[in-house]
Amino acid sequence: MSDHARQSPHSSSARLASLLRRWRAVALAVALGAVALFGAEAPAAQAVTVPPPPSGWSTVFSDDFSGASGSAPNGSKWTYDTGPGSNFGTGEIETMTNSTSNVHLDGNGHLNITALGSGSNWTSGRIHTPTALVGAPAGGKLEVTASIQQPSPANGLGYWPAFWMLGSGQWPENGEIDIMEDVNALSEVAGTVHCGTYPGGVCNEGNGIGSGLRGCSGCQSGFHTYTMILDRTNTSAESITFYLDGSAYFTVTEGQVGASTWQQAFDHNMMIIFDLAMGGGFPNGVCGCTSPSGSTTSGGTMSVGYVAAYSTSGGGGNPPPSNGAAITGYAGLCLDDRSASTANYNPVQVYTCNGSAAQQWTVVQAGSTLHVLGKCLDVYAAGTANGTAVDLYDCNNTGSQVWIPQSNGSLYNPQSNKCLDDTGWSTTPGTQVEIWDCTGGANQVWHLPS
Repeated sequence: MSDHARQSPHSSSARLASLLRRWRAVALAVALGAVALFGAEAPAAQAVTVPPPPSGWSTVFSDDFSGASGSAPNGSKWTYDTGPGSNFGTGEIETMTNSTSNVHLDGNGHLNITALGSGSNWTSGRIHTPTALVGAPAGGKLEVTASIQQPSPANGLGYWPAFWMLGSGQWPENGEIDIMEDVNALSEVAGTVHCGTYPGGVCNEGNGIGSGLRGCSGCQSGFHTYTMILDRTNTSAESITFYLDGSAYFTVTEGQVGASTWQQAFDHNMMIIFDLAMGGGFPNGVCGCTSPSGSTTSGGTMSVGYVAAYSTSGGGGNPPPSNGAAITGYAGLCLDDRSASTANYNPVQVYTCNGSAAQQWTVVQAGSTLHVLGKCLDVYAAGTANGTAVDLYDCNNTGSQVWIPQSNGSLYNPQSNKCLDDTGWSTTPGTQVEIWDCTGGANQVWHLPS
């Protein structure tokens, strides 16, 4: 969801920042005069097969939600966010649970997320992929799509269903793409992106840049497809386009926010999220009231028939290798895990290239994280100061482990606004690397495997 900082569960400061994000609801409410643009689609009573990738694309993630009736979704693909809605900083009032009363498969190929309660006491569900696992490669495209039937309670005041994506690290610079959200069971849809700085900035945070709510005829009575395509085929003119049932209705371009802000937000992997909130700034702003009300109907369900992510192979930048390989830097030295240790906080250094396992780095798709020996390149203690050491640590989907390849060869860490740096332009094997202000200097140029 947008307003969403329905944030990453890993960033308390992001949650705090997101507290006012839903105040963007007021801005969205102004846009309510939109005309119903899309026709109804017949409900899908039976399971629907995940569509195959288009020609020239490949499937990078999918789930058809097959499984026994009443069972939990696939635990290898989905993780729960649980706890009071107040934890998410959006004003919502439900408690998110891992109970199958709130999140379960229907036995017929659908994921159901159901809100239960009355007054100010509600439970519901929120799930996300365990890691940021989908991204558009440089020179390529990413499509993320789902078939969803929106909740249709008799009185839907306060309902807030959402299908969205979130990058690792600090919001909003880590990027957020809200593919579908509606409020108060109005049978509408909005597509929004979040990026840049909070408050304000080029991305107008906490409102973001969005389509505003617009008519979505039949979206509560049947399944419709909600899609986002991130297009990086021209890496200097990238875009995100939102679709309903295959028809484009809103586009945001790199030129609107600037290359640096765009790269921080969208040139890396993101996690996929489904949730059904109750109350909060967005529904309250649209209705001009406090929601849910005493008459809001319990049991409204968001039902998902499938979700899939497809990408093209790309053609520019530094494509990720399928297997580990060396990353070379200043003076021809290699990025190296000291003594091939897998202990947390083990120093990462520059060292003579030797082809050892300690130098076999894997670049995750779209350059989101760098892995060696099963662990991730990490900024020590989430530091942001010049000279903060870089080490090896358990992969944890935080901003300390996001490294985005830049066109000048640097590896940029958005959380710290710094680049990976060969300390003191060292040519001495064994020197631990650090983060430092991005200078474009030769000691910040890293050659990723091709």
